[in-house]
Amino acid sequence: MPLYEYRCDACGQSEEKLESLSAPQSHACPGCGAQEGMKRQLSVAAFALAGAGWYKGAASEPASAPAAESPKSGHGCAAGGCGCPLAG
Repeated sequence: MPLYEYRCDACGQSEEKLESLSAPQSHACPGCGAQEGMKRQLSVAAFALAGAGWYKGAASEPASAPAAESPKSGHGCAAGGCGCPLAG
């Protein structure tokens, strides 16, 4: 379930709620009581990827890293080591 951020149009109070994707876009404000005052805000996802992976990109690789070998076969098998019937 996603974590949604809400802000009241009337008093400015904000809150976060863990709700399903089908949750309504607005609800009553717990602070001032304004009906449909709390509106869902557009926010960015809050997660971080850790470790050395594909998401790091070429810019973060050390300069001394050797260049990757090009595939020896034309069907997508890197150096033919996949064991598929097309390798060879």
